[in-house]
Amino acid sequence: MKRVSVKWTRRLCLAAGLALFAPLPANAADIAQRVVSINVCTDQLAMLLAREGQLQSVSYLSRDPQLSVMAGKAEQLPINHAQAEEVFLQKPDLVLAGTFSSRATVGLLRRLGIRVEEFAPARSFKDIEEHLRRIGELLGRQAEAQAQIDDMKAALAAIKRPDHAKRVALYYANSYTSGQGTLVDEAVRLAGLENMAGEIGITGSALLPLEKLVLEKPDILVRSSRDRAPALAFENFQHPALRALEKQARAISMADNLTVCGGPFSVEAVAELAEAARD
Repeated sequence: MKRVSVKWTRRLCLAAGLALFAPLPANAADIAQRVVSINVCTDQLAMLLAREGQLQSVSYLSRDPQLSVMAGKAEQLPINHAQAEEVFLQKPDLVLAGTFSSRATVGLLRRLGIRVEEFAPARSFKDIEEHLRRIGELLGRQAEAQAQIDDMKAALAAIKRPDHAKRVALYYANSYTSGQGTLVDEAVRLAGLENMAGEIGITGSALLPLEKLVLEKPDILVRSSRDRAPALAFENFQHPALRALEKQARAISMADNLTVCGGPFSVEAVAELAEAARD
């Protein structure tokens, strides 16, 4: 699995590096020159596309490698805590936010006359494409956005799917899973596999009782990369029934940061799932 991760890390770093030296668009006067992102998902897309000096700060969560694939890049930028006062003092002409960002912060910034653009969580690769294109337009980086989209599509097309569809169970902290209408569900299907949660009617994120998981006998069990942390939320992973299931199913860990936010890096989740099915 590390092979895929290294490849995508290098590609993301190269893309971010090229963005620093790309020329300004002809209509530079009409685009945002001082951009602040207050959401970990818009953080990463903005870091991929922004030119040098355009991105004034990103949210502090973007430095958390559990949530952000681009944590290393975020270390090179100032951070914010999504507070209206600190954002206002950075004098942005554009703020990128999520639809779940603080309503108080978003509302106050707008009342102060600052443009705020909100993005819903990506639930599909089509959403990722639309978000890239939209941020590219806002930042005057349409060509860079299209290049990311083209690379993402090519990487998806290059993934070798298994000959036969296998059933996958996604099992997270507090016995949660992801069903239909989630990015990770689409990743499972694009890998040529079947999401057990979707088969039993689960939509979005919901509880998956351990008893149900064991009875369904999935071929592949996907766990969070954080499932060994010393917290009550992960106690379900110590249950003897789950340990027994792991001896029957192919058990893998997948980094949360690949699907917490949608981006070109989410292709790696598809690649890892397809690889697990082929092993």
